Amino acid sequence: MRLFLASLLLFSAAAGGRAQSAAARDNLPSAPEPKQTVLSDATTAQDQQPPKPPASSTTATAKQSDSKQPDAKPADQDAAASQKQPARILGVMPNFRAVSAGEIPPAPTAKESFIIATQNTFDYSSFVFVGFTSLLAEGTDAHPQLGKGVAGFGRYYWRGFVDKADGNYLVLFALPTLLHQDERYYAMGHRGGIWKRVTYSASRVVITPAYDGHNTLNTSELLGRAMAQGISASYYPSKARTLGALASRYGYALMRDALTNTFREFWPDISVHVLHRHS
Repeated sequence: MRLFLASLLLFSAAAGGRAQSAAARDNLPSAPEPKQTVLSDATTAQDQQPPKPPASSTTATAKQSDSKQPDAKPADQDAAASQKQPARILGVMPNFRAVSAGEIPPAPTAKESFIIATQNTFDYSSFVFVGFTSLLAEGTDAHPQLGKGVAGFGRYYWRGFVDKADGNYLVLFALPTLLHQDERYYAMGHRGGIWKRVTYSASRVVITPAYDGHNTLNTSELLGRAMAQGISASYYPSKARTLGALASRYGYALMRDALTNTFREFWPDISVHVLHRHS
C-alpha cells in the first residue's frame, strides 16, 4: 500500500512538471519572422538607368564641340575679299571714290563730294604722280618754251598740279553737285564676266548714276574735263593752246579716267588671287 501511494505521488509530480513546462513554452514570445523587401517597379527602373553626368561636365562638352566647329571657309573669305574696294591701291594710289560691288550708299552730299575732290587732289600720292609726269615732260621737252633743268621742271610741275586740281574739283565736286550726279565708281564685281566688267568700267566716263539711282549721261566728267582744258589754255605756252593740242589733252584725260576705272574694277581680284592678300 505504501509503495502504491509513493508511486502515485511520483506520477502526480511528474505530470505537474510536464504541465508547467508546456505552459511555460506557451507563454514564451514567438520568434520574429524574417522581413522580405519588395522593390517597386519605379525603383527598379531608376536603378537600371545610367547615372546622369554633372551639369558642368555637359556644358564643358558642349563648349568643346563648339570649339571644334570649323571656321569660315577660305573660299568664302576670298569671295568677299575679292569684291571689297580698298581706300588705297597698293597702299599708294587713292581709291576714295570707289564703292564695293553690291553696296548702294545714299547719294553723296555736297560736303562729301568736296571731301572726295580734296582727298584726290592733296593726297601725298598726287604730289608724287605730278612729279613723275612733270619729270617725264621735262625730259622729253614736251613744251620747249618752259625750258629745261630744275627751273623747267618747276614750271611743268605747278602747271601739272593745277591741271589735276581744277579737274578734280570740277568733275568730282562742282558739276556733280549742280547736276545731281554721283561721280563715285560703283564696282560691278563678280556679277559679270571679264569683258562685261571691262566694258562697264570703261564706259563710266560717259555714263553715271544720278542722285535718284538712274543712269544718265556723265556730263560732269565730259564737261568738267573740257572746262579744265579750257582753263589750262591760260597758263600753257601758245603752242599748247591750239585746238588740236587741247583736244589731244582732253582725250588723254578721258582715256586715263577710263583705264583708272578698269584698274579699280579688277584690283580686288588681283589683290586676292595674284598677290594673295586676304584682308
